[in-house]
Amino acid sequence: MRKLFILLIRFYQLAISPYLGSCCRYTPTCSSYAIEAITKYGVLKGGLMAAKRISRCHPWHEGGYDPVK
Repeated sequence: MRKLFILLIRFYQLAISPYLGSCCRYTPTCSSYAIEAITKYGVLKGGLMAAKRISRCHPWHEGGYDPVK
C-alpha cells in the first residue's frame, strides 16, 4: 500500500507538477514531504501529516522550511 501511494506521488511529480510551475511555499516541497512522511510513518499517519501540510500551502501562508519530524 505504501509503495502505491509513493508511486502516485512520483507520477504527480513527474507528469503533472512540471506543468503547474513552482508554486509550493515550503522546503521540501509538499510532494517530497508526503513521500518522506509516508515512508517514515506509514500511509495513515504520513498521509494525514501530508494532508495537513498541503492544507497550509496557500498564498496567505508564508511557508518556509518545514521538514518531516
